[in-house]
Amino acid sequence: MTRLNGPMLFILATLLIDAIGIGIVFPIMPDLMERVGAGGTAEGSVWAGLLMAAYAGAQFLLGPVVGSISDAYGRRPVLIAALAFLALDYVIMALADSLWLLLLGRTLAGMAGATYITATAYISDISTRETRATNFGLIGAAFGIGFVLGPVLGGLAAGWHVTAPFWLAAGLAAANTVFGLFVLPESLKPENRRPFGRRDLNPFGAILTAFRMPGLAVPLICLFVFEFANMVYPVLWAFWVREIFGWSAFLIGLTLSAYGVLIVLSQGVIMPHAVRLLGEGRVMLWGMVLAAATMVGFGFTSTIWALCILLPLAALTDLVPPTLTAMAANVAPEDRQGLVQGVIASLGAISAVVAPLLLTRVFGFFADAEGPVYLPGAPFLLGALLVLAILPLSLRQARRIVSPGRP
Repeated sequence: MTRLNGPMLFILATLLIDAIGIGIVFPIMPDLMERVGAGGTAEGSVWAGLLMAAYAGAQFLLGPVVGSISDAYGRRPVLIAALAFLALDYVIMALADSLWLLLLGRTLAGMAGATYITATAYISDISTRETRATNFGLIGAAFGIGFVLGPVLGGLAAGWHVTAPFWLAAGLAAANTVFGLFVLPESLKPENRRPFGRRDLNPFGAILTAFRMPGLAVPLICLFVFEFANMVYPVLWAFWVREIFGWSAFLIGLTLSAYGVLIVLSQGVIMPHAVRLLGEGRVMLWGMVLAAATMVGFGFTSTIWALCILLPLAALTDLVPPTLTAMAANVAPEDRQGLVQGVIASLGAISAVVAPLLLTRVFGFFADAEGPVYLPGAPFLLGALLVLAILPLSLRQARRIVSPGRP
Protein backbone atom coordinates (compact mmCIF):
# COMPACT_ATOMS: atom_id res chain seq x y z
CA MET A 1 0.00 0.00 0.00
CA THR A 2 1.43 3.37 -1.04
CA ARG A 3 2.01 5.77 1.82
CA LEU A 4 0.40 9.13 1.09
CA ASN A 5 3.17 11.38 2.48
CA GLY A 6 3.70 15.03 1.51
CA PRO A 7 5.40 14.43 -1.86
CA MET A 8 2.88 11.78 -2.90
CA LEU A 9 -0.02 14.04 -1.89
CA PHE A 10 1.51 16.85 -3.95
CA ILE A 11 1.91 14.60 -7.01
CA LEU A 12 -1.65 13.29 -6.78
CA ALA A 13 -2.96 16.83 -6.22
CA THR A 14 -1.06 17.94 -9.33
CA LEU A 15 -2.63 15.19 -11.42
CA LEU A 16 -6.05 15.92 -9.91
CA ILE A 17 -5.73 19.61 -10.84
CA ASP A 18 -4.67 18.63 -14.38
CA ALA A 19 -7.85 16.59 -14.80
CA ILE A 20 -10.04 19.26 -13.20
CA GLY A 21 -8.52 21.85 -15.52
CA ILE A 22 -9.47 19.76 -18.56
CA GLY A 23 -13.03 19.03 -17.46
CA ILE A 24 -13.80 22.37 -15.86
CA VAL A 25 -14.24 24.06 -19.24
CA PHE A 26 -16.67 21.49 -20.72
CA PRO A 27 -19.87 23.08 -19.32
CA ILE A 28 -18.88 26.59 -20.45
CA MET A 29 -17.56 25.81 -23.93
CA PRO A 30 -20.63 27.01 -25.90
CA ASP A 31 -20.85 30.25 -23.88
CA LEU A 32 -17.09 30.71 -24.10
CA MET A 33 -17.15 30.40 -27.90
CA GLU A 34 -19.94 32.98 -28.04
CA ARG A 35 -17.97 35.32 -25.75
CA VAL A 36 -14.92 35.33 -28.03
CA GLY A 37 -17.02 35.69 -31.19
CA ALA A 38 -16.61 32.14 -32.51
CA GLY A 39 -20.25 31.90 -33.63
CA GLY A 40 -23.24 29.82 -32.61
CA THR A 41 -23.42 26.19 -31.57
CA ALA A 42 -22.51 24.60 -34.91
CA GLU A 43 -19.64 26.94 -35.80
CA GLY A 44 -18.53 27.17 -32.18
CA SER A 45 -18.18 23.38 -31.94
CA VAL A 46 -15.69 23.44 -34.83
CA TRP A 47 -13.55 26.08 -33.10
CA ALA A 48 -13.84 24.18 -29.81
CA GLY A 49 -12.44 21.13 -31.60
CA LEU A 50 -9.55 23.27 -32.82
CA LEU A 51 -8.80 24.31 -29.24
CA MET A 52 -8.65 20.65 -28.19
CA ALA A 53 -6.38 19.82 -31.14
CA ALA A 54 -4.07 22.74 -30.26
CA TYR A 55 -3.72 21.42 -26.70
CA ALA A 56 -2.97 17.87 -27.88
CA GLY A 57 -0.62 19.07 -30.63
CA ALA A 58 1.44 21.16 -28.23
CA GLN A 59 1.70 18.23 -25.86
CA PHE A 60 2.81 15.95 -28.69
CA LEU A 61 5.58 18.32 -29.78
CA LEU A 62 6.85 19.23 -26.32
CA GLY A 63 6.10 16.15 -24.22
CA PRO A 64 9.40 14.33 -24.86
CA VAL A 65 11.31 17.63 -24.63
CA VAL A 66 9.94 18.43 -21.18
CA GLY A 67 10.53 14.86 -20.06
CA SER A 68 14.16 15.06 -21.21
CA ILE A 69 14.63 18.39 -19.40
CA SER A 70 13.48 16.72 -16.19
CA ASP A 71 15.97 13.88 -16.84
CA ALA A 72 18.75 16.46 -17.02
CA TYR A 73 17.83 19.01 -14.35
CA GLY A 74 15.54 17.09 -11.98
CA ARG A 75 11.80 16.66 -11.50
CA ARG A 76 11.25 19.29 -8.79
CA PRO A 77 12.18 22.47 -10.72
CA VAL A 78 10.26 21.33 -13.80
CA LEU A 79 7.15 20.48 -11.78
CA ILE A 80 7.16 23.75 -9.84
CA ALA A 81 7.81 25.85 -12.96
CA ALA A 82 5.15 24.02 -14.98
CA LEU A 83 2.52 24.49 -12.27
CA ALA A 84 3.29 28.20 -11.99
CA PHE A 85 3.16 28.49 -15.78
CA LEU A 86 -0.18 26.66 -15.80
CA ALA A 87 -1.64 29.09 -13.22
CA LEU A 88 -0.52 32.02 -15.39
CA ASP A 89 -2.01 30.38 -18.47
CA TYR A 90 -5.43 30.05 -16.81
CA VAL A 91 -5.30 33.77 -16.05
CA ILE A 92 -4.59 34.45 -19.73
CA MET A 93 -7.61 32.35 -20.76
CA ALA A 94 -9.81 34.09 -18.18
CA LEU A 95 -8.86 37.48 -19.64
CA ALA A 96 -9.06 36.37 -23.30
CA ASP A 97 -11.59 38.36 -25.30
CA SER A 98 -10.69 36.92 -28.71
CA LEU A 99 -10.56 33.44 -30.18
CA TRP A 100 -6.88 33.72 -31.04
CA LEU A 101 -5.87 34.66 -27.52
CA LEU A 102 -7.90 31.73 -26.23
CA LEU A 103 -6.18 29.48 -28.79
CA LEU A 104 -2.82 30.74 -27.58
CA GLY A 105 -3.87 29.94 -24.02
CA ARG A 106 -4.83 26.35 -24.86
CA THR A 107 -1.56 25.89 -26.75
CA LEU A 108 0.39 27.13 -23.74
CA ALA A 109 -1.67 24.78 -21.55
CA GLY A 110 -0.53 21.89 -23.74
CA MET A 111 3.05 23.03 -23.25
CA ALA A 112 2.43 23.06 -19.49
CA GLY A 113 1.52 19.37 -19.76
CA ALA A 114 4.90 18.95 -18.10
CA THR A 115 2.95 18.61 -14.88
CA TYR A 116 1.49 15.25 -15.97
CA ILE A 117 4.66 13.99 -17.65
CA THR A 118 7.07 14.94 -14.88
CA ALA A 119 4.68 13.89 -12.11
CA THR A 120 4.52 10.42 -13.67
CA ALA A 121 8.32 10.32 -13.92
CA TYR A 122 8.52 11.39 -10.25
CA ILE A 123 6.30 8.48 -9.24
CA SER A 124 8.51 6.17 -11.29
CA ASP A 125 11.58 7.49 -9.44
CA ILE A 126 10.15 6.82 -5.97
CA SER A 127 8.62 3.42 -6.83
CA THR A 128 10.13 -0.02 -6.97
CA ARG A 129 9.56 -2.38 -9.90
CA GLU A 130 6.95 -4.19 -7.80
CA THR A 131 4.99 -1.07 -6.81
CA ARG A 132 5.07 0.91 -10.06
CA ALA A 133 1.87 -0.57 -11.53
CA THR A 134 -0.05 0.09 -8.32
CA ASN A 135 1.31 3.63 -8.04
CA PHE A 136 0.52 4.35 -11.67
CA GLY A 137 -2.99 3.13 -10.88
CA LEU A 138 -3.24 6.01 -8.39
CA ILE A 139 -2.62 8.33 -11.33
CA GLY A 140 -5.73 6.98 -13.03
CA ALA A 141 -7.69 7.30 -9.79
CA ALA A 142 -6.64 10.95 -9.40
CA PHE A 143 -7.61 11.65 -12.99
CA GLY A 144 -10.94 9.89 -12.50
CA ILE A 145 -11.76 12.07 -9.50
CA GLY A 146 -10.69 15.15 -11.45
CA PHE A 147 -12.90 14.29 -14.43
CA VAL A 148 -15.85 13.86 -12.06
CA LEU A 149 -15.19 17.11 -10.18
CA GLY A 150 -14.13 19.24 -13.16
CA PRO A 151 -17.48 19.58 -14.97
CA VAL A 152 -19.32 20.01 -11.64
CA LEU A 153 -16.99 22.79 -10.47
CA GLY A 154 -17.08 24.37 -13.92
CA GLY A 155 -20.88 24.42 -13.97
CA LEU A 156 -21.10 25.89 -10.47
CA ALA A 157 -18.42 28.53 -11.05
CA ALA A 158 -19.99 29.58 -14.34
CA GLY A 159 -23.04 30.65 -12.35
CA TRP A 160 -20.99 33.69 -11.30
CA HIS A 161 -19.35 34.39 -14.66
CA VAL A 162 -18.37 32.47 -17.78
CA THR A 163 -14.65 33.00 -16.98
CA ALA A 164 -14.94 32.03 -13.31
CA PRO A 165 -13.87 28.39 -13.96
CA PHE A 166 -10.54 29.65 -15.32
CA TRP A 167 -9.96 31.79 -12.22
CA LEU A 168 -10.80 28.79 -10.03
CA ALA A 169 -8.35 26.56 -11.94
CA ALA A 170 -5.67 29.27 -11.70
CA GLY A 171 -6.17 29.47 -7.93
CA LEU A 172 -5.88 25.68 -7.54
CA ALA A 173 -2.68 25.55 -9.62
CA ALA A 174 -1.14 28.48 -7.72
CA ALA A 175 -2.01 26.97 -4.32
CA ASN A 176 -0.47 23.64 -5.32
CA THR A 177 2.67 25.44 -6.53
CA VAL A 178 3.15 26.93 -3.07
CA PHE A 179 2.41 23.54 -1.46
CA GLY A 180 5.08 21.93 -3.64
CA LEU A 181 7.70 24.49 -2.66
CA PHE A 182 7.41 23.29 0.94
CA VAL A 183 6.89 19.53 0.68
CA LEU A 184 8.47 18.32 -2.59
CA PRO A 185 12.06 17.02 -2.47
CA GLU A 186 14.00 16.10 -5.58
CA SER A 187 13.47 12.47 -6.61
CA LEU A 188 16.10 12.09 -9.34
CA LYS A 189 19.53 11.25 -7.97
CA PRO A 190 22.49 13.12 -9.53
CA GLU A 191 24.01 9.86 -10.78
CA ASN A 192 20.78 9.08 -12.68
CA ARG A 193 20.76 12.34 -14.64
CA ARG A 194 21.91 12.78 -18.22
CA PRO A 195 22.90 15.76 -20.36
CA PHE A 196 20.24 17.59 -22.35
CA GLY A 197 21.23 17.81 -26.01
CA ARG A 198 19.96 19.07 -29.34
CA ARG A 199 18.47 15.67 -30.14
CA ASP A 200 16.11 16.06 -27.20
CA LEU A 201 14.46 19.02 -28.96
CA ASN A 202 13.15 16.73 -31.72
CA PRO A 203 9.95 14.90 -30.58
CA PHE A 204 10.15 12.47 -33.49
CA GLY A 205 13.74 11.64 -32.64
CA ALA A 206 12.78 11.13 -29.00
CA ILE A 207 10.01 8.73 -29.99
CA LEU A 208 12.42 6.76 -32.21
CA THR A 209 14.96 6.69 -29.38
CA ALA A 210 12.35 5.23 -27.02
CA PHE A 211 11.27 2.59 -29.51
CA ARG A 212 14.88 1.52 -30.00
CA MET A 213 15.42 0.88 -26.29
CA PRO A 214 15.51 -2.87 -25.58
CA GLY A 215 12.16 -4.24 -24.46
CA LEU A 216 10.31 -0.92 -24.84
CA ALA A 217 8.76 -1.12 -28.33
CA VAL A 218 6.12 -3.75 -27.51
CA PRO A 219 4.59 -2.03 -24.43
CA LEU A 220 4.64 1.33 -26.26
CA ILE A 221 2.85 -0.13 -29.31
CA CYS A 222 0.28 -1.89 -27.13
CA LEU A 223 -0.29 1.26 -25.05
CA PHE A 224 -0.72 3.48 -28.12
CA VAL A 225 -3.17 1.17 -29.90
CA PHE A 226 -5.17 0.51 -26.73
CA GLU A 227 -5.44 4.22 -25.90
CA PHE A 228 -6.43 4.94 -29.52
CA ALA A 229 -9.20 2.33 -29.36
CA ASN A 230 -10.31 3.50 -25.92
CA MET A 231 -10.85 7.04 -27.26
CA VAL A 232 -14.21 5.78 -28.51
CA TYR A 233 -15.66 6.38 -25.03
CA PRO A 234 -14.86 10.09 -24.49
CA VAL A 235 -15.28 10.97 -28.17
CA LEU A 236 -18.59 9.28 -28.96
CA TRP A 237 -20.34 8.40 -25.72
CA ALA A 238 -22.66 11.43 -25.72
CA PHE A 239 -23.56 11.00 -29.39
CA TRP A 240 -24.01 7.23 -29.11
CA VAL A 241 -26.38 7.25 -26.13
CA ARG A 242 -28.31 10.15 -27.66
CA GLU A 243 -28.75 8.13 -30.87
CA ILE A 244 -29.58 4.82 -29.17
CA PHE A 245 -31.58 5.95 -26.11
CA GLY A 246 -32.45 9.59 -26.84
CA TRP A 247 -31.02 10.68 -23.47
CA SER A 248 -30.88 14.27 -22.25
CA ALA A 249 -27.65 16.11 -21.45
CA PHE A 250 -28.32 15.52 -17.74
CA LEU A 251 -28.47 11.73 -18.15
CA ILE A 252 -25.42 11.74 -20.37
CA GLY A 253 -23.49 13.73 -17.77
CA LEU A 254 -24.71 11.36 -15.07
CA THR A 255 -23.33 8.32 -16.87
CA LEU A 256 -20.01 10.09 -17.49
CA SER A 257 -19.74 10.94 -13.80
CA ALA A 258 -20.63 7.35 -12.91
CA TYR A 259 -17.91 6.15 -15.25
CA GLY A 260 -15.41 8.46 -13.55
CA VAL A 261 -16.35 7.02 -10.14
CA LEU A 262 -15.97 3.47 -11.49
CA ILE A 263 -12.49 4.31 -12.82
CA VAL A 264 -11.51 5.66 -9.40
CA LEU A 265 -12.63 2.39 -7.80
CA SER A 266 -10.97 0.34 -10.52
CA GLN A 267 -7.54 1.96 -10.41
CA GLY A 268 -7.48 3.13 -6.81
CA VAL A 269 -9.03 0.11 -5.06
CA ILE A 270 -9.04 -2.94 -7.35
CA MET A 271 -5.67 -2.32 -9.03
CA PRO A 272 -3.38 -3.11 -6.04
CA HIS A 273 -5.19 -6.38 -5.28
CA ALA A 274 -5.33 -7.43 -8.94
CA VAL A 275 -1.60 -6.90 -9.43
CA ARG A 276 -0.79 -8.69 -6.18
CA LEU A 277 -2.95 -11.71 -7.02
CA LEU A 278 -2.40 -12.01 -10.77
CA GLY A 279 0.75 -10.05 -11.58
CA GLU A 280 1.13 -7.20 -14.06
CA GLY A 281 1.27 -9.43 -17.14
CA ARG A 282 -1.99 -11.26 -16.48
CA VAL A 283 -3.80 -8.07 -15.41
CA MET A 284 -2.79 -6.44 -18.68
CA LEU A 285 -3.68 -9.47 -20.82
CA TRP A 286 -7.09 -10.13 -19.25
CA GLY A 287 -7.80 -6.41 -19.38
CA MET A 288 -7.20 -6.49 -23.14
CA VAL A 289 -9.55 -9.45 -23.58
CA LEU A 290 -12.22 -7.78 -21.45
CA ALA A 291 -11.81 -4.52 -23.41
CA ALA A 292 -12.43 -6.24 -26.74
CA ALA A 293 -15.45 -8.11 -25.36
CA THR A 294 -16.91 -4.96 -23.80
CA MET A 295 -16.53 -2.95 -27.00
CA VAL A 296 -18.29 -5.71 -28.95
CA GLY A 297 -21.08 -5.55 -26.39
CA PHE A 298 -21.46 -1.78 -26.80
CA GLY A 299 -21.33 -2.23 -30.56
CA PHE A 300 -24.52 -4.29 -30.63
CA THR A 301 -26.43 -3.34 -27.48
CA SER A 302 -29.67 -1.38 -27.57
CA THR A 303 -30.95 -1.93 -24.02
CA ILE A 304 -30.30 0.02 -20.83
CA TRP A 305 -29.80 -3.12 -18.72
CA ALA A 306 -26.97 -4.22 -21.01
CA LEU A 307 -25.38 -0.78 -20.75
CA CYS A 308 -25.51 -0.99 -16.95
CA ILE A 309 -23.64 -4.31 -17.09
CA LEU A 310 -21.08 -3.19 -19.64
CA LEU A 311 -20.17 0.16 -18.04
CA PRO A 312 -18.44 -1.31 -14.92
CA LEU A 313 -16.63 -3.82 -17.16
CA ALA A 314 -15.39 -0.95 -19.34
CA ALA A 315 -14.03 0.76 -16.23
CA LEU A 316 -12.14 -2.42 -15.30
CA THR A 317 -10.35 -2.36 -18.64
CA ASP A 318 -8.72 0.89 -17.53
CA LEU A 319 -6.33 -1.29 -15.55
CA VAL A 320 -4.46 -1.84 -18.83
CA PRO A 321 -2.76 1.59 -19.30
CA PRO A 322 -1.11 1.78 -15.86
CA THR A 323 0.22 -1.79 -16.16
CA LEU A 324 1.68 -1.07 -19.61
CA THR A 325 3.11 2.23 -18.34
CA ALA A 326 4.74 0.38 -15.44
CA MET A 327 6.17 -2.21 -17.85
CA ALA A 328 7.67 0.56 -19.96
CA ALA A 329 9.12 2.29 -16.91
CA ASN A 330 10.59 -0.96 -15.59
CA VAL A 331 12.65 -1.60 -18.74
CA ALA A 332 13.74 2.03 -19.26
CA PRO A 333 17.07 3.22 -17.79
CA GLU A 334 16.78 5.44 -14.71
CA ASP A 335 18.18 8.42 -16.62
CA ARG A 336 15.49 8.05 -19.32
CA GLN A 337 12.32 7.89 -17.21
CA GLY A 338 11.31 11.45 -18.08
CA LEU A 339 11.94 10.84 -21.78
CA VAL A 340 9.82 7.67 -21.75
CA GLN A 341 6.93 9.34 -19.92
CA GLY A 342 7.15 12.24 -22.38
CA VAL A 343 6.97 9.83 -25.30
CA ILE A 344 3.95 8.10 -23.74
CA ALA A 345 2.28 11.51 -23.42
CA SER A 346 3.10 12.29 -27.06
CA LEU A 347 1.60 9.01 -28.23
CA GLY A 348 -1.50 9.81 -26.19
CA ALA A 349 -1.64 13.24 -27.85
CA ILE A 350 -1.51 11.63 -31.29
CA SER A 351 -4.49 9.50 -30.28
CA ALA A 352 -6.32 12.58 -29.03
CA VAL A 353 -5.87 14.28 -32.41
CA VAL A 354 -6.37 11.41 -34.87
CA ALA A 355 -8.90 9.13 -33.12
CA PRO A 356 -11.72 11.72 -32.97
CA LEU A 357 -11.32 12.41 -36.70
CA LEU A 358 -11.58 8.73 -37.58
CA LEU A 359 -14.19 7.62 -35.04
CA THR A 360 -16.61 10.49 -35.70
CA ARG A 361 -16.53 9.75 -39.42
CA VAL A 362 -17.28 6.07 -38.79
CA PHE A 363 -20.13 7.02 -36.47
CA GLY A 364 -21.53 9.54 -38.96
CA PHE A 365 -21.58 6.92 -41.71
CA PHE A 366 -23.19 4.13 -39.69
CA ALA A 367 -25.58 6.33 -37.66
CA ASP A 368 -27.23 7.60 -40.84
CA ALA A 369 -30.70 6.03 -40.88
CA GLU A 370 -30.78 6.37 -44.67
CA GLY A 371 -27.32 4.87 -45.17
CA PRO A 372 -26.60 1.37 -46.47
CA VAL A 373 -26.06 -0.04 -42.95
CA TYR A 374 -27.48 1.40 -39.72
CA LEU A 375 -25.14 0.42 -36.89
CA PRO A 376 -24.37 3.32 -34.49
CA GLY A 377 -22.15 1.05 -32.43
CA ALA A 378 -19.74 0.50 -35.34
CA PRO A 379 -16.96 2.66 -33.78
CA PHE A 380 -16.97 0.36 -30.73
CA LEU A 381 -16.57 -2.63 -33.05
CA LEU A 382 -13.64 -0.88 -34.73
CA GLY A 383 -12.11 -0.33 -31.30
CA ALA A 384 -12.55 -4.05 -30.52
CA LEU A 385 -10.76 -4.98 -33.77
CA LEU A 386 -7.83 -2.72 -32.85
CA VAL A 387 -7.53 -4.32 -29.42
CA LEU A 388 -7.75 -7.83 -30.90
CA ALA A 389 -5.01 -6.89 -33.37
CA ILE A 390 -2.52 -6.30 -30.53
CA LEU A 391 -3.51 -9.37 -28.51
CA PRO A 392 -0.57 -11.42 -29.88
CA LEU A 393 1.84 -8.66 -28.82
CA SER A 394 0.06 -8.43 -25.46
CA LEU A 395 0.46 -12.17 -24.94
CA ARG A 396 4.15 -11.91 -25.79
CA GLN A 397 4.56 -9.05 -23.31
CA ALA A 398 2.65 -10.93 -20.59
CA ARG A 399 4.89 -14.00 -21.03
CA ARG A 400 7.96 -11.81 -20.82
CA ILE A 401 6.74 -10.37 -17.51
CA VAL A 402 5.81 -13.75 -16.05
CA SER A 403 9.09 -15.29 -17.18
CA PRO A 404 11.61 -12.47 -17.64
CA GLY A 405 14.32 -14.87 -18.80
CA ARG A 406 12.33 -16.22 -21.71
CA PRO A 407 13.49 -15.12 -25.19
